[in-house]
Amino acid sequence: MSKIKRTDHRRRRFIQGAVAGAAITAFAPSRFAIGGTAKVKVGILLPYSGTYAFLGEKITAAMKFAIAQAGGKLGGRDIEFVQLDSEAKPPKATENTNKLITGENVDFLVGPVHSGVAMAMAKIAREENVITIVPNAGANQLTGPLCAPNIFRTSFSNWQPSFPSGKVVYDDGHRNVVTMAWNYGAGKQALGGFSQGFEDAGGKIVKQILTPFPKVEFQAYLTEIAALKPDAVFVFYAGGGAIKFVKDYAASGLKDKIPLYSSGFLTEGTLKAQGAAAEGIKTTLHYSETLDNPANRIFRPAFEKATGKSADVFAVQGYDTGLLLLQAMNAVKGDTGAQKEIITAMENAVIDSPRGKWTFSAAHNPIQDFYLRQVVDGQNKVLGIAHKALSDLAKGCRMG
Repeated sequence: MSKIKRTDHRRRRFIQGAVAGAAITAFAPSRFAIGGTAKVKVGILLPYSGTYAFLGEKITAAMKFAIAQAGGKLGGRDIEFVQLDSEAKPPKATENTNKLITGENVDFLVGPVHSGVAMAMAKIAREENVITIVPNAGANQLTGPLCAPNIFRTSFSNWQPSFPSGKVVYDDGHRNVVTMAWNYGAGKQALGGFSQGFEDAGGKIVKQILTPFPKVEFQAYLTEIAALKPDAVFVFYAGGGAIKFVKDYAASGLKDKIPLYSSGFLTEGTLKAQGAAAEGIKTTLHYSETLDNPANRIFRPAFEKATGKSADVFAVQGYDTGLLLLQAMNAVKGDTGAQKEIITAMENAVIDSPRGKWTFSAAHNPIQDFYLRQVVDGQNKVLGIAHKALSDLAKGCRMG
């Protein structure tokens, strides 16, 4: 289906619904006419099974929570959510994306978590010209070579959270650092961000260690780090890998000898399982549970009460996705066919987020603050802002 045909179809569906609503009573207010249209279809491609299921569930719950708080409608129209399990499997990404875009004819596409799924999804979304919001996947390419007017990201690029850590580590007096991550796209891009920040400040990377994904056997690498005797270690691990690495690092005796740093995913949602082993670790991230701002003070207890889920960075990214949809659809009074105006509204959006207010870059990636956090008494305590209003480099992005 061509880009023009898809846009025209959505506009016809909106207008036909509005006409039907208006026919009931010629004297009804315009808002009633909008309310009588077909539902806005929001396709969601997130993991609901496997390792990343809790991320998919949390992002979805937070997005719906944001919309429910605002009355449960988008631009005055009811919503139909079409959820599909991505399984975080790139080989299934093309089929699943097509199910939502051409099979369900969704008005908006939201997802995914996994960067490999995201790159396949983005290519189809670009071709089909469906407005797409990425609430997690950090692949640099999404706001680089794969950027497009209809693709927005409400999370981060893999480069962003790690880049500020470079200066943090240097300012802490460390000059020779070992870096370590899983040997896959997100890991290598995260290490690239840190290395750039650290080397720009004057530091030296002694060695980069890449470990097989998703294996969590770290002892041989920890022995190597002990022999290299760097000033500090910077790593990228998340989820179960982060829990295992932090525990192994402490058990090896390195914790008290060589300071450990990371982007915030090492200690995000993992602190309870890591226990005392995580105490003292410094990370940089665009959110912390201890952020003291009005939006966060309201969001955390309300979200946790409504959903029974903890409020973390993944919930915030889902919540902000809902806020973005609300702003865009309110701007066009529910007309999903007004794609140009929706995109303009998104580009100009100011999101009053629990992470702090943020806006979009020209590549449609958040320009946002990154906080320096340290684990103190089982919480990610905010020490300050590591980098104010950091924008993604967006290398290779050509809008048009």
